[in-house]
Amino acid sequence: MSTAVHLLRALQPHTMVLFRQQLQPEIDLTVGPQEPVPPGCQILVSGRPSREDLSVSPQLRALVIPWAGLPAKTGELVREFPHIAVHNLHHNAAPTAEMAVGLMLAAAKRIVPMDRRLREGSWPAPDRDGQSVVLERRTALILGYGAVGQRVARACTGLGMDVLAVRRRVSAEETHDYPVHAVSELDSLLPRAQVLVVCLPQTAETTGLIGAERLALLPPDAVLVNVGRGVVVDETALYQALRDGGLGAAGLDVWWRYPKGRADGADDSPPSNEPFSELDNVVMSPHRAGWSALIEERRATDLADLLNHVARGEPLPNVVGLDAGY
Repeated sequence: MSTAVHLLRALQPHTMVLFRQQLQPEIDLTVGPQEPVPPGCQILVSGRPSREDLSVSPQLRALVIPWAGLPAKTGELVREFPHIAVHNLHHNAAPTAEMAVGLMLAAAKRIVPMDRRLREGSWPAPDRDGQSVVLERRTALILGYGAVGQRVARACTGLGMDVLAVRRRVSAEETHDYPVHAVSELDSLLPRAQVLVVCLPQTAETTGLIGAERLALLPPDAVLVNVGRGVVVDETALYQALRDGGLGAAGLDVWWRYPKGRADGADDSPPSNEPFSELDNVVMSPHRAGWSALIEERRATDLADLLNHVARGEPLPNVVGLDAGY
């Protein structure tokens, strides 16, 4: 029995070919925007559908967002259609986790300022590099133990670190490779964390979760890495902790301000209201953790794999909770 799937916007031509090749024959695929959502559509693939898109087919039972996360407007709209389940993809989890580890090491080892000084012809004496942090036998606290956080945890184990994790839902029936704690335990865990890795999405519950009081609970030489969303961490509190010695270093891929864009594709607006660029103990990355040369191919493969669950008579994975926002 076939399942009608409509892709609201086609993938890039070469990835579209790959996508079709990997789909099971039981998936009856139509593709927009040339073709509208057909009346018999059962699964719609779109990150930002319109109300009309969701209303055309009375058989529509699932919306697949072809990336991680849930756009706010999409979440609000889908609430009007309680019979439609929402799912997403985790195709960029591996490169995002790799960036988190890269930022952690670059910040802990002061790679950026040392690189800059050597380029300028200065060889810092070994005794002046005392700020470099050894991570082996120290603790990494993973805040957000999902597809990204679990990969970061395994990498930290490979570096000889102990790992603790915090997630929104903790079930006694689930087994994990590392101790997993509830958010209510966060304050007792922070003093143990040499590295805090933030992998959380932006929701009402996560916004401002790490403020001045919680930053003060971290050891003074701790490293904070954020590959989730900037607003999870208080902007001014983080800057002041890094500037004044309350925190050792930070690696940031996500920010509080983003460019609106210009016709030439360039924008020189700063990523924060605070001058993080003036601090030697910050590694700055322009929200590129999920980028890679093969990211579109990974998207096509993961989307095909997700849809093939239906062809095998299995439930669609990666369910998004509308109340939680992810």
